[in-house]
Order: sequence, then structure tokens, then C-alpha cells
Amino acid sequence: MLNPETLQFGAFLSPMHPLGESPSLQFQRDLELAELLDALGYEEFWIGEHHSMGWNTIGAPELLVAAAAERTRRITLATGVMTLPYHHPFMVASRAVHLDHLTRGRFVLGVGAGGIPTDARMIGREMAELRASFAESLAAVVELVNGQERVTTKTPWFTLNDSKLQLAPYRREGLEIVAASVASPNSMKLAGRYGISTVSFGAPRPGHPRPDMKTQWAYAEQSAAEHGKSVDRAKWRITLPVYVAESRAEAFADVRDGFDRWAYGYWRDIRGLDVDVEGVPRSRLLDATVDGGGAIVGSVDDCVQAIRRLQEETGGFGTLLVYAQDWASWEKTKRSYDLLARYVAPQFTGSTQRLYESVQWFKDNRDLFPQLIP
Repeated sequence: MLNPETLQFGAFLSPMHPLGESPSLQFQRDLELAELLDALGYEEFWIGEHHSMGWNTIGAPELLVAAAAERTRRITLATGVMTLPYHHPFMVASRAVHLDHLTRGRFVLGVGAGGIPTDARMIGREMAELRASFAESLAAVVELVNGQERVTTKTPWFTLNDSKLQLAPYRREGLEIVAASVASPNSMKLAGRYGISTVSFGAPRPGHPRPDMKTQWAYAEQSAAEHGKSVDRAKWRITLPVYVAESRAEAFADVRDGFDRWAYGYWRDIRGLDVDVEGVPRSRLLDATVDGGGAIVGSVDDCVQAIRRLQEETGGFGTLLVYAQDWASWEKTKRSYDLLARYVAPQFTGSTQRLYESVQWFKDNRDLFPQLIP
């Protein structure tokens, strides 16, 4: 297991914005969030790609990444994720390397297979073919971005003829590519095959248990061993909703209505999926979700304990990405990110350890300073 004091923190913006608000202003708030996270010392900010279902309003995450790069100084920016079956791999690779240069190495290419049926239908793709298409595209993207050879390949949906980017990645070690995994072993096995990084979605839809992420990681390790590659837990991200307030009662009160709107307004009424848990009334679904590990909601101490449990359950991972939600008001949401950065994160990053050591050394050696003792 990784040292528990090596954990980093970031945020993953799908986004999940309820209907009714101006999308133009939502985009500006998303960029404001990037600035806030940068100022608070978060390590990463991920921006997703979706084209339907109303709540998911960002269809070109690389454009938001470029805009966020101009507003931030140090935070790493990532596509969360670029849906490979929807794009020609040469164009994905080209845009990624350009962003790598524009951000001076602050870009991560997050990629996935796609999961919203209406997105696929609108461009003539079948859901059943997306995983195979993802595997075909990923092989090409990895070589185009970080390889040295020209790529020639033909699949049922794209062709590459002696293809090679004019630009190399900004850094000599190349551009980090991250495969997204929800529940199936497919992406984790592909990550192991190519020796790339992974991001796991620890937030199931309401009413369903959290995926077994320890087993997911085992798939990556096994696949890496089979293909002569290696995978690094320090480059494994896990994303799930996190909300922090001064007390557990306040935290639950802040997010209960927003959680209900997300669970029943989006997942049930729009997606048409069952979100109920047998024996759990609607008013207690949030509590059941938190108890089941599908979200972290509570005080600073509650959140610290929940993150430590997650570390133990998984065997360790490198970055916790807050799955950004509009469960609370914007002002309270910003306060949650502030509390997480100020009081939760230091217990995992080790940033305050030497301060405590300094205090303890003095307490243990006060007899050396009799002039200070009244």
C-alpha cells in the first residue's frame, strides 16, 4: 500500500448541472471553480465530454481546458474524459499535444469509451461497439502521442496512413494518458496493456453498490504483467462526491435536497433508471449512499475517516478527485472545497507534519529553556 501521506487531491467536473440555469453562466462558474482549486492548491481539475441528457453541458472539454489554462498557474488540467469512439484518433492526439504545449506540461489526456446512449446514437454509433472502438483508438492514440514510429492501420471506422504528429509532447517523458473505468475490467486491462494511468469512478448511480475498485486494480496489474508493462498506484485516480461542512448534521442538511434532485430528477426521471434501495425510504437514500461508500459527506473528521477507509479498501491510490456536484449552493460548495483543502488534505499530504513535530520537540525539551518557564 502507498504511504497514506502521499495522497493528492483534485476535482472531476462531469459536469452535472441541473436544468434551468443559463449554460453560459454555468461555463463561467466552471472556470471560476478551476481558478478556486488552483488558488487552494488542488493538484488536478478534470473536465468531461457529453452531448445530451441536459445536465451534461460540456461537449468540447479541450476548449474548457484551454480557457482554464489561461486563468490558472499551477494546477494540472485534464479531459475527463475524451470519448475516443467519437473522434478520429489522429485529431485526438493532435489536440492533446497542442494542449500539452499551451499549458507547458500541465495537461493530462483522460480517455474513455462513452456511456450515454443518446450521444452515440446522434453520430451513428452503437453502444455495443464502443468498447472495441475504444481499444482500437487507444492503441493508435498512445503511439501517436508518445511513440516514435509512423502509424499505419485500418479499422472499420478510421484509417491511419504513415501517420505521425509534427509535434512531440512538451516534456521528454511524454504526455500522461489516463484510461477511465466504471465497472467492467475492459479499461483497466487496456491500461495495463499499454502501461498507462487509470481513473476509476467510485460513485455508482444511486441505488447501486460501489464498484470493487481493489479488483479493478488487480485487472490492471495482471494485464500489465502479461504484456511486459507496469502500472503505478501513484497514478491511479479515484473519483467520488465529497462534501465537507463544519459538522455532519450541517453537511447532510446542505446537500440533501440537491442529492435528491440528482438521484430522482436526473437518474430516475430523465435516465429512467431505478435508484431505490430496498427497505430505504427516499428521505434516507443519501444516508444509505454515504454509508455504502458511494459519497463522502460530513465534518472534517468524518471525511478523514472515510478517505482512510477508502485507502484501506483499495490498497492505496494516488489522487482523490472530488466528483463535482451541484448538491449545495455555490457559496457552500466553495466552502466545502476550502475546508477540504485546509483541514482534510493536510492529513494525507503531510503538509502540516513538521509543524506538529516542531511543537512536540519543544514540549519534550522544555527543560532546556528554563527562562521560558514562569
